[in-house]
Formats: sequence, structure tokens, C-alpha cells
Amino acid sequence: MLVIASPDSVAFSLNGFKIYYYGICMSLAVLCGFSLSYCIAKKYYKEINADILYDVVTVGLFAGFLCARLYYCLLNFDFYSSNFGEILNFREGGISIQGGILGGFLGGAIYAKIKKFLILKLADIASYGMLLAQAIGRWGNFFNSEAYGHPTNTFGVFIPLSARVQGYEQYSYFQPTFLYESLLNLLVLAILFFVVRKMKFKFDGLIFASYIILYSIVRLIIEPMRLDSALNVGSIHIATIASVVMIVIATIFIILKKVRPWNKFRVT
Repeated sequence: MLVIASPDSVAFSLNGFKIYYYGICMSLAVLCGFSLSYCIAKKYYKEINADILYDVVTVGLFAGFLCARLYYCLLNFDFYSSNFGEILNFREGGISIQGGILGGFLGGAIYAKIKKFLILKLADIASYGMLLAQAIGRWGNFFNSEAYGHPTNTFGVFIPLSARVQGYEQYSYFQPTFLYESLLNLLVLAILFFVVRKMKFKFDGLIFASYIILYSIVRLIIEPMRLDSALNVGSIHIATIASVVMIVIATIFIILKKVRPWNKFRVT
């Protein structure tokens, strides 16, 4: 059996203050994601002042992070309602990518409205960096021993007893769904850059809408494999429902753009 060893979640301590691998992964994800979007903006979107991207991304990151945390806390309401102080404990993880996407887009859109920037074009540029950031950020789940799948005896990650889902304590090795999603995010990034970006039928917002659709498909693939999804509606993961909704909205957007082009769309 091929096994991925589960490491300690703490990277090091500074005078008793613990620095977690999760936080390091998130910081690295933001840095690499922004760098990629910035380089793409400089090379392929010369009509956009790349420095504007810094302002929009900063606002989007702040709004996205808050919404990602709020979304996660709402999905785990039973725990956080009785451990209110833990809501601000970001170092050990606990954010939702889907909540982050929603918050980041809304935050960026509001800022773009104020500054009269082309939000759809900026969303296209940000999509590349978001996918790279998600691919890197998923490794934070590895260090936290979370976002894993069903037990396996072929290829898996060792999960400590304390982190195992109730009812699965007798198993030691589980599907590394964090790894699957990380690799699929890189695949989606490649599709956006090498396929969608070069399509003849192009318009502002196509990259972002394609990102939403393709990433949501990734979640539809991964979610049934996971054991630790925070909340279900019946037997369906809430993330699965959110993914379907996002696919529908993004698809309608593409159809409307094809029927009635808004290439000059600006948030005003």
C-alpha cells in the first residue's frame, strides 16, 4: 500500500506562539496566486493597469477571507455557537473555498464599482491566481489531517485517531481527497490558460465563468468521496448543492453573453 504520512500540524514555535503549516500554506497560496495573476495581466491584458489588480485583489482577499470563514462557521454552527472565541482562531484552519469565491467576487465588484474598473476582465485575470492558490492551499488540509475521503487499502493518507470521523476510528488510512482536488485545480488552470483563453468565442467574464463551472465540477467529483463535509441536506453535501447552483448561474451568464454581448460591461 502506498501511504502518505500525516505530519505534525505545527511548523515551529516562537516564544510559545505556535506557527501552523496551515497558515504557511495559505500565505504561500496567496503570494503565488497573486504573482501568477499579476504576470498574466502584464503579458496578456496590456489594456489593464496591472497595479489596479493589486488594489482589487487586496479588497477581494479581505472580503473573501471573511466570507470564507463566516461560511465555514455557519456550516459548523453547533461547535462555534458554543465556542464563540474560536471563530477568530484562524491559525488552525477552517475556511470554505466556495464562501471565499462569493465574498471575493462581491468585494472586488463593489470596489470596482466605486473605482469604475472593468470587473469582469479583472475577474478573468484573478481566476488564474485563484486556482493556483486553491491548489497550494489544499495542502493546508493535509497538515491539518482534514478534507480526506473514505478508508482505503491501496493509496491513502494516515489520519491520526483524534482527527478521524466518528464511526471510522478503526481505520488508519483514507483517500487523500485534498491531493485529488489540488491536482484537479491545476488541471482546470491549464484548461483555462491553454484552451478557454484561446477560444474564438471570447468575452469579458468567460474565463471567470469557466472557472466557476469547472471548479464546481471538481467539487461535484470530490464531495461524494469526502467523509468530513461539514453539513448535509439529507444525504447531499451542502457543498454539492452550492456547486450545482454555481454551475447554473455561470452557465446562464455565458448563454446571455452569447445571445446579447456585453463586451463593454462595466460595473457602474
